[in-house]
Amino acid sequence: MGGPGKMSKELFTVPQAAKYCAIGRVTLWKYVKSGELKASLTPGGHYRILRKDLEVFVRQKGMYPLANYKPPGKKILIVDDDAAIREIIERTLSAHQYETETAAEGFEAGVKVSTFQPGLIILDLQMPGMDGFEVCRQIKRNPATSHIKILIITGYGSVENHDRIISEGADDYLVKPVEKDTLLRHVKDLLS
Repeated sequence: MGGPGKMSKELFTVPQAAKYCAIGRVTLWKYVKSGELKASLTPGGHYRILRKDLEVFVRQKGMYPLANYKPPGKKILIVDDDAAIREIIERTLSAHQYETETAAEGFEAGVKVSTFQPGLIILDLQMPGMDGFEVCRQIKRNPATSHIKILIITGYGSVENHDRIISEGADDYLVKPVEKDTLLRHVKDLLS
């Protein structure tokens, strides 16, 4: 498990395990008592939980480790070669509690997708090197990333572009210039 949920220790007390799972001690204690979470008893009568058992439990329950962990539904990757546009979108989304990362071109976007693991990518079509169509195609054809929502923002709102955007797998698209409220509404719809 990478990222903020990474554990460095091998053994956890019940309070430490509860904190890791971002649940109350009593709730975690019930999981230990019912046998849903494996734990061993020390000679002094205290429970200890192995890291590997806790990780399995967290995955099975679909829990988000650590209270400060942000689920992918709050993580957005902004891909545009125009720094000013990236900054405006980033400011707008950050003000509404979305966690953002940015990329200036397609290759960098590919790297960020695997490290940042966004729930949504806001993608410009016209970029140097790998264009937005290619980025969209690669993300949607990869089983590991095909679940990521893609919102295309383009300055070219032709019928041909619209049809091609949808055929490449994009989930939605907007034509520049985009009003903040419109952007936020589309982002919320895609991530809900």
